[in-house]
Amino acid sequence: MKNIIKAISVLASLALLTGCGALNNSEQAADYNVPNTNAADTLKESSEVPDCCAGGESDCCKEDSKKDCCKEQDQAGSDAAKTAALEKADLNLGYLNSTAHLLAFVAAEEGYFAEEGLNVTLTQFSSAGELVNGLESGKLDVAFIGSVPTLTFQSQGHDVTIIGGAMTNGHGYVIKSEFAEKDEQGVEILKGRNVASVKNSVQDAELQILLKNAGIEIGEGSDKVNIVYFDSQKDAYAALSNQTIDAASVYSPYASLAKSQGYKVVYYCAHEKALENQPCCRQVASTAAVKANPNTFTALERAFLKAYHLTQENHEKTIADVKKYIDIDEEFIETEVYGGYSVSSPDPDKKGTLTLKDTIVELGYTEDYDIEPLYNTDIYKAALDSILAEGSDDIYKSLEEHFNAYE
Repeated sequence: MKNIIKAISVLASLALLTGCGALNNSEQAADYNVPNTNAADTLKESSEVPDCCAGGESDCCKEDSKKDCCKEQDQAGSDAAKTAALEKADLNLGYLNSTAHLLAFVAAEEGYFAEEGLNVTLTQFSSAGELVNGLESGKLDVAFIGSVPTLTFQSQGHDVTIIGGAMTNGHGYVIKSEFAEKDEQGVEILKGRNVASVKNSVQDAELQILLKNAGIEIGEGSDKVNIVYFDSQKDAYAALSNQTIDAASVYSPYASLAKSQGYKVVYYCAHEKALENQPCCRQVASTAAVKANPNTFTALERAFLKAYHLTQENHEKTIADVKKYIDIDEEFIETEVYGGYSVSSPDPDKKGTLTLKDTIVELGYTEDYDIEPLYNTDIYKAALDSILAEGSDDIYKSLEEHFNAYE
């Protein structure tokens, strides 16, 4: 009973949650502003530091403080040069209300954007369609968008480019407990059931893959699975309260919420062989912007790399950062982020995304197209190389190994 009451209390805060790939109507939330750091301000700060490194006379030049003083001057000069090299410093980043996009939350909260000379405004949207419109209108500079809708939009002629990753896996389906005795019994238990899903989403594509592999047809009948489409993940999940809906798609953090409310998990995509390392959300920007601002996007990627590093080292701080944007119980955040169901990484994972593209073409989601001009891995590589040059460790080395294997 305690868990049920807790779940009900957070349900209202989850009312605006949207899926990695969902296409639905517009709802926007508050944004977050990182204090601006520009070259002029940095140079001004640098000039206020006594020039003890050049032999100046001040208390700073005493032996016990000279080292720190010089380090401060060198850092100020380095930051100024870095900022001056950026094509633009002010960026607008669009995200969906999900723990899947935690790299942006951590980069903002830990000051990594500012460290790279960037002033980034985070704004929440509710659909991939809105995010792409924002990129094409110039209102957004970069967005975290589901991989399936991104590929679909590209195939339809939208000139947007994938520059990095956001999350891998993190989806699944849940079913009412009267239809399943335990978790993860597989898609077979969906036979004869009405399943709520979202068209043109990663969740829907994954379900269709598994049904096809199991030889289960889509449609009405005791031996088929009837998929009922809704405009958003929020609506699909809410449909479970209707007697006519038996199961529904989920993504982070709906699976944890569903289990706390007594639903059973049909499957986690991370545990399905056919869906291993499924790229969920990608970093996307307009192709023209990527070409015009390579230094800016490299700096942005460096901030995401630093954010990823912190997520691997400090779970407590990561959870606290995420909670400022996704206001649900910390235990749900911990389960979704660190429970083994998903991985939030900035790696572009080009191989995985190309495989997904071929799959959705086969499923009839979209027509085939040449993705090469719309997939830029140079930005991520330049950022990772620069981070490695400053000093590597096992976390950054693992990213290098993964990129080399899946580029």
